[in-house]
Amino acid sequence: MNVLQLDHVSHVYVNRKGADVALHNIQLSVEKGEFVSLIGPSGCGKTTLLSLISGLLTPSAGTVTVLGETIAKPTPSVGYMLQQDYLFPWRTILENASIGLELMGRRNDDSKQLVLELLDEMGLAAHADRYPSQLSGGMRQRVALVRTLATEPELLLLDEPFSALDYQTKLQLEDLVVETLRARGKTAVLVTHDISEAIAMSDRVIMMQPNPGRILTEVSVPEPIRETLPLRAREQQGFHELFHQLWGYLEAAGGKEKP
Repeated sequence: MNVLQLDHVSHVYVNRKGADVALHNIQLSVEKGEFVSLIGPSGCGKTTLLSLISGLLTPSAGTVTVLGETIAKPTPSVGYMLQQDYLFPWRTILENASIGLELMGRRNDDSKQLVLELLDEMGLAAHADRYPSQLSGGMRQRVALVRTLATEPELLLLDEPFSALDYQTKLQLEDLVVETLRARGKTAVLVTHDISEAIAMSDRVIMMQPNPGRILTEVSVPEPIRETLPLRAREQQGFHELFHQLWGYLEAAGGKEKP
């Protein structure tokens, strides 16, 4: 079953200087429970694509469907986790994690219990009554993940959520996110500039190219790597060969990403 389907999606930004074709004829489907990463040079439209999937933008051409329904505006079916955590400093961790539920009018005893369970899974139960300034960057990103999961979306969009973190914290969060999404059967699309991260976390890696943004190729991650958590996946046979394959595609696309 396809959770996400993009059919001939194109997007044009229009301003006083003219028109800029950000994306052209994107064809993509993502199955339930699948984790897909988008990589490519800056300017190839990765974040624009997430904005279209989330309903923040409407495509100039083509259709975006989630669970068979056309996306024309933000929907509870799609959760969006950004690079910055955007936690409100005057609200406790529990209150920050519940914001989405409040906005949807769904905050009640049952949903509060779900938030508490998620905080516990993330190792944050003891910090529920603290404030963002009392937490590290990695802990704040875990709160942002809880906030995203609390509304129980079918599809999660992850826009470089680890790029501002130190390397050790980033690797720990990669494992935590993959474990959590697998345990809950969630579907995810990740945008990243890190080829290693894309391989380690994903079932498939989609390579995009710019001018205009379009899909150059897609690569399936071998099963032994897919079945291993990201930290250890980097040690699996075939990982480095796949990295160099994707690096070659990236150079062909006209850019260089971080290893």
